[in-house]
Order: sequence, then structure tokens, then C-alpha cells
Amino acid sequence: MPETGLLDPASVRRIAAELDLRPTKQRGQNFVVDPNTVRRIVALSGIGADDVVLEIGPGLGSLTLGLLETGARVVAVEIEDRLAHRLERTVRERMGDDAAGRLAVVNADALEVSQLPGPPPSALVANLPYNVSVPVLLRMMELFPEWRTGLVMVQLEVADRLVAAPGSKVYGVPSAKVAWYAEATRVGTVPPKVFWPVPNVDSGLVRLVRRPAPDTTATREDTFRVIDAAFAQRRKMLRAALGSLAGSAAEASAAIADAGIDPQLRGEMLGVDSFAAIAERLAPRVP
Repeated sequence: MPETGLLDPASVRRIAAELDLRPTKQRGQNFVVDPNTVRRIVALSGIGADDVVLEIGPGLGSLTLGLLETGARVVAVEIEDRLAHRLERTVRERMGDDAAGRLAVVNADALEVSQLPGPPPSALVANLPYNVSVPVLLRMMELFPEWRTGLVMVQLEVADRLVAAPGSKVYGVPSAKVAWYAEATRVGTVPPKVFWPVPNVDSGLVRLVRRPAPDTTATREDTFRVIDAAFAQRRKMLRAALGSLAGSAAEASAAIADAGIDPQLRGEMLGVDSFAAIAERLAPRVP
């Protein structure tokens, strides 16, 4: 009798064995083997039948099947050839032709994708590999502004950074850059035991809700340049950290003060709106 429904530990291992797949740390491959965890993630995402979901790194299809179960369409971006080629078959075998017809697989590196097939995504739901989770997320937010909500599962330490507020010990570049696009909230944790292979750390679930970019004439690129410089030497005061961008500490100090910010503050105390305000004043001073 054919297996149906979501993947369990036995079916995950069977498909992996068929593909001669040995999960690698290099690609951060940890596959969810617990159907209840998949349904919890899907429920928290708020995905419905009208959605087009962008999924990054579907792997063996655990989360893909859960998303398709809602009636949504799924565009899955998978870098590994064997996994990409097997995914539609897995969906067809376990959920039938209708579900398979709502799936589009893009066999590519998410960091190199520039366009997607079909209608634009309305949501992003993904179990992101820990080693590329932040750059992938930022790229997907930049390239595909149509998606308005998201739920990502990342290593717990990364989750804490994504949602950190100014002044927090873990607030940094990821926190400030994600805030340009969206409000990020941690909505749960996931224990290692639901993955295969079992990782050494917990994972965190982060909900993303799009919001307007800061009200500024500064570009995103200029603002991100200021953020990068402010955290490159995070113990330095802003006037020193931004000196190389402005041409001197004095010019940086003047631009920061013009934005209504104390030049003696450190970058970890500023939100994305403040970084944008500095970038706006700094632009005319950049040689």
C-alpha cells in the first residue's frame, strides 16, 4: 500500500537511502521528520489556499507537503539536483496529481535566483540552512517584494539576532537590515529531536510581516553601507566607526549630529530609521 500524507522518520530515511543522500553540514541539511512539527509551522504561517508560497531549501519535502496540504501553490527553490528532481514525485506519490500540479520546483542556488515561475509569491515559509540563512532571507526580501508575510525556521541563535531590538546584546547587522523590510517576531522554538540528522542546537521560528521602508531619501544600499560600517567595529562610537565613509571622523560627526543623533553613541543603540537618517545626511559628504 503506497504511503500517503506527510513524511515520517521511516519515509524520510527511505527516500534518502534511495537517493544515496548523506546530509552534509556544509549545506546545513537537517530534515524535519515529525509531521506534527510541520503542521505547527504551517499553522503559525497562516498560509491558505489563495497563497503562493516561496519555499527555500525544501529538501526531501517535509514542509512542502504540509504547505500543499492547505491548498496553496508552492514554488520550491532547491540547490541539490537529486532533491530537486525527486520532489515532485514525492508530492505526487503522497498527495496525488492535484497537489503536484500546484508545485513548481526551481533547481538553483537561492543566492543566485533572480526570477520565479508563475505568479509572484504572497508568502515565504522555509527551513533555512543555518550557514546561509541571513543572506538568503535578505535576498528574498529584496528580490520579491510581493510577499507580505513569512515564517522562517532558523538556528535559535540566528532567530534571536533577527528579532533583536536596539540595545540588545545580540542586536547587529541582521537585526537592522531585516527591519528595513519587515517586523520580525519570534513565535516559537523547535527541539533538535524532530530533525534528521539531529542538530546540536534548538531552532527558532520567526514571523515576518512586511512594513514600509523608512521614510528617507537615502537608498537601501546607502543605509546598509552605514549599518555595515557601524557594526564592523561595534565597540567604537559612531563618529569613529563611520569616519571612513565620510572621509573623516569630523565629517561623520557632523552628519550624525545633523540627523539628530549623538555621535558618541554606538551603532548597537540605533534602529534602522536612525541609520537611514544618517545615510541621508552622509550622502552629500561622501567623496
